[in-house]
Amino acid sequence: MVFHRIFTVAILATFVSISMVAAEPFSIARVHYDGGGDWYGDPSSLVNLQNYLTETIGIETTEKETTVRIMDEALFRHPYLYLTGHGNIHFSNEEASRLREYLLGGGFLHVDDNYGLDESFRREIRKVFPERELTELPFDHPIYHSVFNFNDGLPKIHKHDGYPAQGFAILYEGRVVMFYSYQCDLGDGWEDADVHNVPAIKREAALQMGVNLIVYALSGQPEELP
Repeated sequence: MVFHRIFTVAILATFVSISMVAAEPFSIARVHYDGGGDWYGDPSSLVNLQNYLTETIGIETTEKETTVRIMDEALFRHPYLYLTGHGNIHFSNEEASRLREYLLGGGFLHVDDNYGLDESFRREIRKVFPERELTELPFDHPIYHSVFNFNDGLPKIHKHDGYPAQGFAILYEGRVVMFYSYQCDLGDGWEDADVHNVPAIKREAALQMGVNLIVYALSGQPEELP
């Protein structure tokens, strides 16, 4: 199956501006996975990120998030998937194969560790890409500079174990097809302000990093952006 991209993204040299022509408003698609983990975690996060995306760069977004299972027919209509939670993830062999097809065909998956996801995620992603390793991206990678500059990589939103935030990726033909935010918890920063009491400066950083991820994913650019 060929992934059908419904967006056109233009990045200008002097400053980043985005022109999008879409058949319908953009929506982040939250992955509903099996295994018992809380795939529905941080329920206000994606709508807030979508609203911020509209406010900052003018991309029209839906009023609500979308939920999708990997085997749903609608999967290939969504250019951007988001997966989070605290607990166990499980992909069947059929799901792993279909997720691989989606990602190699042009799709993008952001996995956001909400503290407790790491062990099962690393196990399950090996089903999808047994021949590829998670690679930590250098801080000069375009994903950290597509709109807002993050010269020190991912912002640290939640303390987790106190370790620095890290951004890992699976790359295919020079393109990040899967990004994994670890020891970071961007979703907590996207949530309503009164949920986690995240300071305003950290919430802003989390939202800006979310915009960077979306712009990078939709641009389809394996090379460094201007």
